[in-house]
Formats: sequence, structure tokens, C-alpha cells
Amino acid sequence: MFFTSSRRGARLARRIVVRRLAEWGIPRDSDASQSLALIAGELAANAVSHGHVPGRRFHLRLSVQPPPGPDGRWASASARIEVSDARDERRPVLRDRDDEAECGRGLLLVDALASKWGVAERGVGKTVWCEYVIVPEGCGSQQVVTGDTGAGDAG
Repeated sequence: MFFTSSRRGARLARRIVVRRLAEWGIPRDSDASQSLALIAGELAANAVSHGHVPGRRFHLRLSVQPPPGPDGRWASASARIEVSDARDERRPVLRDRDDEAECGRGLLLVDALASKWGVAERGVGKTVWCEYVIVPEGCGSQQVVTGDTGAGDAG
């Protein structure tokens, strides 16, 4: 979906991710839903704050593979969130922040929650993407540690 490049648009994008996940059978109060909502919110906020071009919107894409089984239940699955904006020159960079900083922690959260993330160029602007491994509640950790954050990878 496309959203206005505003704080309201970023908030709406986050809410729609939670709603869509619930429609797909991932409960709103699950670790996966809460983590993916946080990731979507951070990427959307970055698109609004750092990728804004007057008159242009940002785009959010959410996908989950594989879908739930025939009984509607989930096995392990992978979610992918992509947020695209129209600004080429402001690529996100993962930075260390001190505990007193009031901003700049968004990508640190994405990096901590996602199994991998990166930035891909597109015709106009860029797409920041991340992948998150969903494990059914009660089956251990919700994320697979790959040893590689994927930070800065094109995808």
C-alpha cells in the first residue's frame, strides 16, 4: 500500500501490518505481530523523516511465506517487510548510539529483531527491507540468528 509521507501515514502503515497479520492468523498479541509492527513502524518513520520528497508517498509491502497450512495453522514462516521512498541520497546506516540519545535507534531495533535487512536501489529512491522468521508461539525463539545482519546488502 501507499501512504502519505507523514507521521499519520507511518502510524497507519504500522496498524495495517498488525491487522493484515491478524487476518493471516498471526495474533495481535504474539511476539511475531508485535515485532513486525515495531519493524514496520521504524521503517515507515525513517521513510517519512529521511526519505520524504514533497508530493511523494512511501510504499509498504508485507509478505509471509509460506502461507498457513490447510488447517489455518502456521508452521515456521518468513515475513518480509519492504518500505520504499522517493529519496536516493539518504541511505540508512546502522550507527551505535549512546544511552542518552533521544533519536537514531530505529535501525538498531530493526537490526536486533530482523534475521536480516538491507537496502536496495530502485528506479527512483530506495527500498529498505527486512526479513523476520516467524515461529509459532511456544516453539522457542521467534528469530533465527544467521550471524549476518545483512546490513547494507542489496536485496
